Parts: sequence; structure tokens; C-alpha cells
Amino acid sequence: MNNIRRRGKQSAPMTPETESAISEAPTPADGDDKVVVSVDTITKLQKHKYQSARKRLDEWFIGKRRVLFPLGLALGVLASFFLLSPLPPNLSLLLEEYDLTSLSLPGLEFEWDQITQSISKTAPGRLWAESKDFRVGMALKEQGLEATHPVILIPGIVSTGLESWTTSPEYRSYFRKRLWGTTTMVRAVVTDRDRWIAALMLDPDTGLDPPGVKVRAAQGLDAASTFLPGKDFTISLESCFLTLWYKMQVIGFAYDWRLSYYNLEVRDGYFSKLKAQIEIFKRREGKKVVLVSHSMGGTVTMYFLKWVEAPSYGNGGPNWVEEHIEAFVNVAGTLLGVPKAMAAFVSGEMRDTVEVNPAGAYVLEKFFSRKERARLFRSWAGSASMWIKGGDAVWGTPAPYASGTGPTPTANDIQPQTEATPLYGAPDDPPDIAPEDSHARFFNFRASPPADHVLSGPGIPGNLSAEQAGNWLLGNVEEKWQKMMATNYSYGIERDPEQLARNDDDHTKFSNPLEVKLPNAPSMRIYCLYGHGKDTERSYWYAASEFEHEGSDSSVPGEECAADLGETGVNTSCVTQRTPLDLPLSRRNMIDVAVHNDTAVPKVKSGVKIGEGDGTVALLSLGAMCVEGWKSGTKWNPHGVKVVTQEMAHKPEPYDPRGGQTTSDHIDILGSEALNLAVLRIAAGKGNDVEERFVSRIREYAQKVKWS
Repeated sequence: MNNIRRRGKQSAPMTPETESAISEAPTPADGDDKVVVSVDTITKLQKHKYQSARKRLDEWFIGKRRVLFPLGLALGVLASFFLLSPLPPNLSLLLEEYDLTSLSLPGLEFEWDQITQSISKTAPGRLWAESKDFRVGMALKEQGLEATHPVILIPGIVSTGLESWTTSPEYRSYFRKRLWGTTTMVRAVVTDRDRWIAALMLDPDTGLDPPGVKVRAAQGLDAASTFLPGKDFTISLESCFLTLWYKMQVIGFAYDWRLSYYNLEVRDGYFSKLKAQIEIFKRREGKKVVLVSHSMGGTVTMYFLKWVEAPSYGNGGPNWVEEHIEAFVNVAGTLLGVPKAMAAFVSGEMRDTVEVNPAGAYVLEKFFSRKERARLFRSWAGSASMWIKGGDAVWGTPAPYASGTGPTPTANDIQPQTEATPLYGAPDDPPDIAPEDSHARFFNFRASPPADHVLSGPGIPGNLSAEQAGNWLLGNVEEKWQKMMATNYSYGIERDPEQLARNDDDHTKFSNPLEVKLPNAPSMRIYCLYGHGKDTERSYWYAASEFEHEGSDSSVPGEECAADLGETGVNTSCVTQRTPLDLPLSRRNMIDVAVHNDTAVPKVKSGVKIGEGDGTVALLSLGAMCVEGWKSGTKWNPHGVKVVTQEMAHKPEPYDPRGGQTTSDHIDILGSEALNLAVLRIAAGKGNDVEERFVSRIREYAQKVKWS
């Protein structure tokens, strides 16, 4: 029985104090039944026992909810009694005289119903509190609209969640968790930044996952529904669809937006799966499919429409699109590229990062520097599809010697301009703008620190047009990235019909609408739906700072420290060793936040020149192809595909942080009432009811583009 231990009783853990105390006690001699223990030892043991018991009591009392919750409740009740003031004596007497038995509960319920019904159903507060996700779908359903065409949603860049499928020990804590688009991403960036970057950065040689890493796009409608808590992307649109579509006719087709479009097919078979899904819908439902894209998804869809017909790729034949696609709904599409993407490639910056306060900018630079951000962006070959397209023909030609620093222009340099197609300036310049303020000067450089009389200097590229900026950027990046660009994309403008025909089998041209023809699908319709009225990045002021060494080609954080090991085989300084003549020959470029003028035309905010658009994509990219480049019978639309453009003014609701039903922000437009009405009508077979509507000067701007 002596060996039986009581349940719930455990000996206290040994500490150095108790161990030393016990070791000081003399051991009994052979045959001796008594042990003499010193008083100090007994005191230490009693003190340790008291401390252990007190610690267990504290842990139980403080750490248990069963104690804290009732205690907090009791304290709250007591506090309310002390804080409540007594009723006035006259009110107490009146309450005593009131007969509660005369209270009629049914009558009270009737009166309450009258009160609630008298509240206006159009009150702003009530409308704001109501769920609006189903309103449009229910309204159209009451009008008799029914499900007609299957719908496939193709999301934009960064909106698709990316999951870790890596099984190596260092990544097992993230297995099947999203490294992009959830709170897991935030935790990984804050606590394990280098490993997170290594997981998301692509191999510079293959353009695929680095060895030992496997990251894949989440699938289904949920893959692109939200980006972090509270940032909904397609939930409103999905809710409207599902109100009409009681059958499974709406699916999301997410993709890994980091990959080049060619590698999307090589690694994931993305376009083959998309083709097969469309054919299944057509065979099962007997109806052609409506493709609804958002943002970069519009460029992905353009690539697919050419890929599926090409003999060397999808091999669907010249009539496949005509037989399978009812409509291509291009929502806020990046057809001609995005200016802010160019800034991200150059310096890892955009308006979102330069407008933070100085303290925030300092923390951001120390935690995730411009150089690191630019290197990460450039590793994502898919984002390079948003490189601006068309060069100076689309984005404008700067006037010669606009800065006043060059030689005096001759008579041949100054030619008369026509209002339709001016020789100089950008198509979307404000009226009567000075040449030095034109958006045609895409990158404006000046020395750092700024000098009023100096706009260029030794080692500074000067003022660059869009085409010059692209060439300059390509000349200042690593050779591997240049190779990736050359083998995946093309950014020019093709005006020769014979060359356009040859481009039908060249995958590098598929993502550029200026270098390929629309498919042979005269019955298909293209709908360009986008917002207008929100400040949008259009061109930039840059500061060329101090000289620095060119960056390493390494795509793995920390790999630069592996060079020139010492005798011990370890580079203890963790600094890349360089040869004696390896001089710092490149300048570090950054957006010049010192340039700021809210009253200028165009406005300049923290080094960013503001233009027209939806807050992310410039107006020229949103609408120029839709209203002019794809006109029936042009080189780029020889088969007469009908194109409908509908612009939506940005008028956010004051009570809704996301803008509500009248927003036209680049992302929040997916929840706007006007967009949902248009998309649902198209998918219900009522596309003829979607009419053209313009709130900007895009038709005037598009006519100034040098199409020929």
C-alpha cells in the first residue's frame, strides 16, 4: 500500500535550491534508523513548499475562466448599483399608483409594429445596415430573368489566394495554409519574413517554384472572394449570380498570378483545363459560355482566346471561340498595361507606399526595403504582363527639349500639331498643359537633393517617355529577367496585317491586344465595364540618389553572403565580397516624394503625377482599345466583333467604407449595383439591354492615339 499514489497529488518539481538542500542532509549510517536534518534545510524545504503551493493557487485563480468571468460579472453588477442614481421621489409615487394589470401586451405589440412600419424604408442608415449582396439578383429575378449561360469568373492579380504545399520540415507549419491573402500571410511576413519571401519568389532560371518549394493557387469561388478579413472581392457578384443560378453554372477559375502565362500552361495546364471546362458546359447545358474577367484577368482571357485557336497550342481551330464563347465581359481590364507596375519594377514603389507618413516609411524601408520589394516583384513573371503596351504611340511623345536644357530647336523640330493626332504630348493630357508637365514625360528625373535649375546630370537618365522608360529599365536589370521578358511578352504595336496574321501562332504576342487580332467570332460580344473619377497614377518624378553596386542575381535571401569564405569556411561578416575594381556604377532610384503640388495641372502628390482612371488602372488602358482600337473593320478587329463600352462614375456612399453600391474603385466596383446589373443581364441572355455609356473623355483621348 505504501507504493500507491493518490490521484491528483504530484510532487513539486525539483529546483536547484531543493536539490542542494537535500544533498546537504547526511545519509543514515548502516543500521541507523534516524536521520539528523539541519534547521536550515527544513526552513528551505518549507519555503519551497509554500512558494509552490502559492504558484499553483495563482495559476488556477488567474488562468481559469470559471473564476474570472463570474468575478467580472459580480464586479459589474456591484458597480452598477453604486453608480445608479436613485429615482426622483415624485416619479416613485407615480409608479406606485400605476396599475400594471391594465397593460395590454397584444396592443403593445400592435403599436410596436406600427412604429417599425412608419420608419422610412429609404432611410440612409437603414439601407446602409441592410445586406445589399442579393438586391440586384432579386430585382432581376422579379423581372423574369432566368439563368441562360454558364459563367466562368477569372480573377485579377493578387486576388487569388496562394497555398503552401511544401512538405519540407521548415515549411510544415504552413502546409495547406494560404501564404497570400489571409492573416497567415501577415503572421508569416512579420515573424518569418525571409522564409515567406523564399516561398513566394520564383526561380529566375525556370520561372517556376524554387527547388523544394511548392506553392499553388487556391481553387473555386472562395479562392478569390476575399483578401484579408473585410476585403471582399467577388462576394457581391457571386451572390447576385447565385440568386438567379440555382444550378451549378457559375465557377471561379483561379490561377497562380506569379507565373508567366506560358508557364501557367506548362506547370498547371491552366488553359487546357479552362478549354475543357468550357467544352463541358457547352455539351451539358447546350449554351455558350460567358467569360467574366477582372483586372489582369482580362489580359489572361485575351491570351486564352488566342491560345485556344493557335495550331501550336490549344489547336481548337479558327471557329472554336465562335462556337463556345457567348461574351467576354472585361471588368476594369489592364489591356494596355498599368503605369504603377512600371514604378514597382524600377524601385519597388507605388503611390500606396510613398504617401505613408515619414515614420511609417522608415519602418517599411527597414523591414522590407525598396530593393527587396522590386526584386520580389520582378521575380513574378506574371506581373510583367502589366508592362505598358504601345510605347509612345499610345502613352505620348514628349516635346523636344521640353526641359529647356538642350540646344535650341530648329524649324524642322517644331512642326504644327493637329488636334486629332498631336505630334507631342500624351493623348490624355489636360487642355493647355505646359510641355514639361505632360504625361508624355513618363519618368521625370532630377538630382538628389533636388535643385530648381537642374533636371538632369551625370549618371541620371533624364526625362523619359514610356517607351524610353521601358528600354532603360530593361537595360538596368539582371540578364535573367531580360531573357524572361523576351521569351514571354511583347509590348509594341503592330500595324501590318500580314504580320498580325503570323502573330496568331506566337505566344509572346497573345497578351498584347495591339499585336494580335480579335478571334474569328462575329457573334461574340466584348463588354468593357470600368470606373472613372478616382485619382490614378499616370507618370512619376524620380530622384537618382547615390551610386551603389549592382544587385546580386540571387533570388534567395541571404545567399549573397556565401561568397569568399575565410579560413574557417564561414563568412562571419555576412557581406558579399567584391573585387577591388568592382565599383558602384549604378544609381539607386526612388520616387521623389519632395515633389508635391496639389494645385498644379496635373496634380503631383508625393512625386506621383495624377491622371484619370479607376484608382489603379489609367483611363487609356481601360478604354482606348474598346472605343477605338477594336472598332469593327480595323486591323485588330477584322471579323467585326461588337464591342460595348460602359463607364461608371465613381460616387462612393458616405456611410460605406468600401463605397457601397455607387463606387467605381478598381476593386470595389465588383460590388457596385450598375456593374452587377450589366453582368447579370449579359449572362441571362439580355446583353442587348447593356448600352454604351460614357462619363469621361475617353473617345477624344483614343482618337489622339497614333493607330496608324
